[in-house]
Amino acid sequence: MKWPETITIKEVGPRDGLQNEKIFIPTDDKIAWINELSKSGLTSIEVTSFVNPKWIPALADAVDVMAGIKREPGVSYSALVPNRQGLERAFAADIDEAAVFMSASETHNLKNINKTIPDTLPVLKEIVQDANAAGKKTRGYVSTVFGCPYEGVVNTEAVVRVADSLFDMGIDELSLGDTIGVANPRQVQEVLDLLLKRFPSDKLAMHFHDTRGMALANVLASLDMGITVFDSSAGGLGGCPYAPGASGNAVTEDLLYMLHGMGIHTGVDEEKILAASAFIQEKIGQSLPSKNLQAAGAHDQ
Repeated sequence: MKWPETITIKEVGPRDGLQNEKIFIPTDDKIAWINELSKSGLTSIEVTSFVNPKWIPALADAVDVMAGIKREPGVSYSALVPNRQGLERAFAADIDEAAVFMSASETHNLKNINKTIPDTLPVLKEIVQDANAAGKKTRGYVSTVFGCPYEGVVNTEAVVRVADSLFDMGIDELSLGDTIGVANPRQVQEVLDLLLKRFPSDKLAMHFHDTRGMALANVLASLDMGITVFDSSAGGLGGCPYAPGASGNAVTEDLLYMLHGMGIHTGVDEEKILAASAFIQEKIGQSLPSKNLQAAGAHDQ
């Protein structure tokens, strides 16, 4: 197989990782963690979410976190933005990229956003166009691409319709989410085969969850299809508050271990990510899913 020589890892732990945690990580600890991640060679970090704090209390300090981090040259700092009000707060915080989100399945969209898919699209269109007009990059997330906790199998045509709508709005990149970690490599390739007939590979990113231990296998399947951008979370933190059974994201350091072992360049320092994962694991106060963090701990004992 011919693998890409270079891939980009987009770190989503500070947002997608922490949003599902029951305990509130103090703002200073969030800032210290993001500052560690910023020095690892990552070029993209999703810092927080400007969702109403009553929905995601774990990220209620979004403005303070954005103001407190030390921005490293060459790193893009993004945030999730749900509506116009959130975008105003995000502009004030000087984000580099605005991320919008919706689901491919109607039921999950209603649970997650409290709107139907048709009602969600005009809201996102306003955010994307205003962000683009302000010179900000824009990213779209589609959840439940490979399966929904409420509806089960998701029709691929529904994914295509949502992807079309988001690209028509003017997003720069689309991240395809396996929200509940049900995908397998064959399914990943079937979905990508359809989408790559419509959109260039450099406009697509993959966002896998490791609920059933399939995240790295699905990354390999995506690499084989020419995808070169992957979302992951240091330590394997993560999950969706509105997707029962969804566990952590693909683990950044486990992904790095695999890619570096295959001779694929990422520009990210594995040891620095491991140290950042150990830091947040201590703050959360429980073991994280990261296999490499566990191996490092066993080696130290």
